[in-house]
Amino acid sequence: MPAPTSRLSDDDLHLFAEGSHLALHHHLGAHLTDESHGGAEGATFAVWAPNAQAVSVIGDFNGWDPATHRLTPRAASGVWEGFVTGAAHGQAYRYAVTTVHGEVVEHADPLATHAETPPANASKLWQLDYTWGDDEWMATRGERQHREAPISIYEVHLGSWQRGEDGERFLTYRELAPHLIAHVQRAGFTHVEFLPVMEHPFYGSWGYQTSGYFAPTSRYGTPEDLMWLIDQLHQAGIGVLLDWVPSHFPDDWWALATFDGTHLYDHEDPRRGIHPDWNSAMFNYARGEVRSFLLSSAMSWLERFHADGLRLDAVSSMLYLDYSRDEGQWIPNEHGGNEHLEAVSFLQRCNNEVTRHHPGAVTFAEESTAWDGVTRSPEHGGLGFDHKWDLGWMHDTLEYFRTDPLFRGSKQDQLTFRSVYAASESFCLPLSHDEVSHGKGSMLSKLPGDAWAQRANLRLLLGAQYTTPGKKLLFMGTEFGVRDGWNVETQLDWTLLEEEGHAALLTYTSALNALYRELPALHAGDARGDGFEWIDASDHQQSVVSFLRRAPGHDDAVVVWNLTPVTRSPYRIGVPEGGRWREVFNSDEERFGGTGAVNGVVEASDIEVVGRPASVDLTLPPLGLTVVVPDRS
Repeated sequence: MPAPTSRLSDDDLHLFAEGSHLALHHHLGAHLTDESHGGAEGATFAVWAPNAQAVSVIGDFNGWDPATHRLTPRAASGVWEGFVTGAAHGQAYRYAVTTVHGEVVEHADPLATHAETPPANASKLWQLDYTWGDDEWMATRGERQHREAPISIYEVHLGSWQRGEDGERFLTYRELAPHLIAHVQRAGFTHVEFLPVMEHPFYGSWGYQTSGYFAPTSRYGTPEDLMWLIDQLHQAGIGVLLDWVPSHFPDDWWALATFDGTHLYDHEDPRRGIHPDWNSAMFNYARGEVRSFLLSSAMSWLERFHADGLRLDAVSSMLYLDYSRDEGQWIPNEHGGNEHLEAVSFLQRCNNEVTRHHPGAVTFAEESTAWDGVTRSPEHGGLGFDHKWDLGWMHDTLEYFRTDPLFRGSKQDQLTFRSVYAASESFCLPLSHDEVSHGKGSMLSKLPGDAWAQRANLRLLLGAQYTTPGKKLLFMGTEFGVRDGWNVETQLDWTLLEEEGHAALLTYTSALNALYRELPALHAGDARGDGFEWIDASDHQQSVVSFLRRAPGHDDAVVVWNLTPVTRSPYRIGVPEGGRWREVFNSDEERFGGTGAVNGVVEASDIEVVGRPASVDLTLPPLGLTVVVPDRS
């Protein structure tokens, strides 16, 4: 029976070189065939190595002999291809590349779907075989993920969330599923976000040094096992976001680095090709084949693995040619500026293609500067992301909350400054892994005071996050107040939930998520300029702030933060209308571990306060948050 023809048409090669191919994972790499499709049983192989002198495929099927299966160059495309009769599912393989310098290097397949478990690094022939059961979720996720929907994200590193009985063994994707789903449902999050699950050689990089841009890490199982985890989350009503790193890659000799002896995926000039913060390689976005590779990677996770969105890491380092570089260490663009024009174009194209081909999917940018229009559409000069991480809010808020309450009055501007720019982008408010790693301690341990005050401060911090406009992200463990900073080499301390104070914090997080989901004023106006309005941000002396959250067609919510451990009663707050007002949330409830300084229903008087036509007297709980709404009963 004849060997199958190439999986690469002339149109595929044209789009690949142009930078417009969105599905290289269906054409490059290794693909199994069988007789039922009218061809020989085996596998096609295709790899891009334009400057190689020769390329062979080696593996379990030929005794790793580079002389057995030599690939053939496809005209001037730079692609080498061939067919191996008898190659079978699960076999390991590599490409033996004779570089431009005559050296033979054995590389993993850049388009591999599966890989050996590190520290082994060969690719594995893999025929995906999975039947999805998440049709209902996929049909409705657009409604769940639009800018007016409540999105609260639980950020998870799978290898250190929970482990096997001895605390050492990684759980598989399938083993993690029931425990993760039960916990996320109990805590009330709408989404999980996985730190990169793409294959990576160094576990300590948390996945951010990616080597396999199309392969889930085999540390936790097969690609189908990850599909099953995502499928089960979807069937439980939980969205799945994936961290994705198109900004840089590690220089391991067997992976993407100097693949054919030249700087193929990265820029040859170190002023553009080396990331100064991580000493890793930076992608060359000016090269069409590289753009096609990255675009196809993004599409693969959305298409094959049903991801609901991507969070792009280190976007700032992509946007600026002088990012983390001193004078003389960077090359200006063609206009003499510091904008990385090719990277900007790539990000715009990527976001447009996500929107066009995967309706309802969303993208998040980790972008730490004041770049204009991160969440504006490319058609209007923006980058096209759905949401931007508000790292300014995170830094200012944490610095404020770390301050002893005695001295918070002089720092109140750190809490109020955000309103100056809050409507400029669609933001996500992150309390992420970066804030509890590298010896920074846990979120709870950062906060001042004794054990009770730390827990009250944490409740107030999370309350401030959830009542401030923007989508929410919380790193694992913060939801129940882990005491120690994140250690990637072990699991979360789940025994803490046996203690009353930590169990109460999880109850609080669950109630806070429920409030955010169920009160439209707290989410439907997240990205609207009129979704937030100060009532009074000037009471520095007592460290109290109050504001309105608004959404068209819904009642306003009045939110008050008391940022000191002093109960303030009565405290008069201006409200937009008279009548009865009902407290719908108070962080000081006894079930949350508080003192029980709650309000119930209060009657507004016609006393004008700070320009409001009516006002109410409230008891402000110590280090507490209260939310009141009009009582329409």
